[in-house]
Formats: sequence, structure tokens, C-alpha cells
Amino acid sequence: MPTTPLTQQNFQTVVATNHIVLVDFWATWCGWCTRFAPVFEESAQLHRDIVHATVEAEAEPALAAAGQVDRYPWLMAFREGTLVYSQSGFLPGDQLEELVQQVRWMDMDEFRREHGLPQPTAAVPAAQQQQPTAGRAGPAPGPQAYGWPGLRSA
Repeated sequence: MPTTPLTQQNFQTVVATNHIVLVDFWATWCGWCTRFAPVFEESAQLHRDIVHATVEAEAEPALAAAGQVDRYPWLMAFREGTLVYSQSGFLPGDQLEELVQQVRWMDMDEFRREHGLPQPTAAVPAAQQQQPTAGRAGPAPGPQAYGWPGLRSA
């Protein structure tokens, strides 16, 4: 899946309607951004179930300001509409993959408790009770590169 450009008009909708969204804030003059772009694209191809989005910070200064983005590249990760990662700096492919797996496997109930966020109150339909539900420990939907963060298959 190719990356999705985000603007002030579609940012909230994309984050709210997708299970996992990675957002790369970049600038045209940034050399590290040009180096990170192919790494991010490769991750988008590998993880088609995760939205890989980009924000051209110079064209969208309000989004950069709202996210307190002051360096580039800057990567944010959202899961279930909640910001779970926000940091600047170039990530090599293996580190980006590790981040993807950590976001995929994180326990959202625990994350919400640790950060004082409200727990979702919606009842789970009976048809979904046999499958892992959002917020519980375990993987997010989609293919996993390995079974548990930090452990790679040989």
C-alpha cells in the first residue's frame, strides 16, 4: 500500500477510522527525511494493514504545531485513535520494524491505565467475542513478522 498524504482536512478522519496509523512528518529541505522516505515506503509495502501516512510539515504548519513537531523526520504512531508514540529522528528499517511490532502487540488497556486515559465502554458483539478484541493484550489484526516483540524467528 502506498503512503497516504495527510492534510488538516483528513488527519482526524484517517487516525480515527484506522486501527494503526504511522505518520511521518517531513520537510523538503531535510536530508534525513529523504533518507527515511524509502525506509517508510518499504514498511508500507510490508505492512499493508497499517496506514503509513505522511505530512509535509511546511505545507501543513498547523498539523506540525498541533503535534509539537519541531524536528524532522518526526514519527508518530496511533493505535485505536490514541497517540502511542511520538519522536523525532531517522529510524533504520530494523528499528522501524521493531516499532511496528511494539505498536501491534501493545496492551491498550494497560497503556490507557498508565496514561490516565478512559477505557472504551462499548460492548463487544457476540460474534466478535471469540476473536481477540481491540485493547487486549496480543496482536493487532494483520500479519505479524514474529510472535512476540523482540523475538525474531531463526
